[in-house]
Amino acid sequence: MNGLPRLIITLTLITVGAGLLLSLVESMTRAPIAEQRRLETLRALQTVLPAFDNSPDADSVNLVAGHDKKGRELQRTFFRGRLDGAITGFAFTVVTPEGYSGNIGMMVGVDPDGRVVGLEILNHAETPGLGDKITRSEFKSQFKGKTLDGVDWRVKKDGGDFDQITGATISPRAVVKAVRQGLQFFHDHRAELLADGANQ
Repeated sequence: MNGLPRLIITLTLITVGAGLLLSLVESMTRAPIAEQRRLETLRALQTVLPAFDNSPDADSVNLVAGHDKKGRELQRTFFRGRLDGAITGFAFTVVTPEGYSGNIGMMVGVDPDGRVVGLEILNHAETPGLGDKITRSEFKSQFKGKTLDGVDWRVKKDGGDFDQITGATISPRAVVKAVRQGLQFFHDHRAELLADGANQ
């Protein structure tokens, strides 16, 4: 019995020490991780927005895009690009769970009229050599200049205007659908975004 209290004390000290060490490591890495995410966001913004001279990551507005299963609000952030104070475009992220291997996250850039300026795939788990071709410029470039009007937002296999990837239709289909839904949300809130942005 003498050894049992000593063992309990030793294990408690080890557990407390490990907890303190993990807490210290987390606090030391929090800022660098946040900065890395900010830089990744800036790189994506530079890819999808028209010319700007502001800091779009510091010039944004959040809108309610729905609710989760627990009834909590889901926010969509719109980053505003400006040149000489005038809004040149907006960028926003969309995530679709309909990829072949799970979620596909992307950033879409539009001009103030809702015309696509650029598309950047932020993250995915699609099959290498097949579904991951959604990251290639030849796939992403076909969205440039597209609006909600006059475009059939389906892949060609389904009778639409967008080239799918040979052998991997699910991934392009998911991206096309998600971009269209993002454009629809922008269209529905465009006046609000422009009015809010004019006051900055």
